[in-house]
Amino acid sequence: MSPLRRLLVAGWLAGCSVIALAQAPGLTDGEVRKIDAANARVTIKHGEIKNLNMPGMTMVFVAKDARLLDGLAVGDKIQFAAEQGSGGQLLVTQIRKAK
Repeated sequence: MSPLRRLLVAGWLAGCSVIALAQAPGLTDGEVRKIDAANARVTIKHGEIKNLNMPGMTMVFVAKDARLLDGLAVGDKIQFAAEQGSGGQLLVTQIRKAK
């Protein structure tokens, strides 16, 4: 591949990343109430989830990737992103400990 073509492809990929970030849902504050690592589930007491038009409550989410739950403990204050999966399940797509 020519250097010019590599540069064009790299620029295109960077643009796609920026678009993906711009479309990503915002993070919601929450607190971990229960972790079921065997089933990749986490119970979170959370504030309003704007992209799902959901008020604050406590509920169970499925982790899109079970590794998202690594390092979490009950009581951790977190920020997370969630979306509705194809089967109607609510999926956690990002999760991090709050600062």
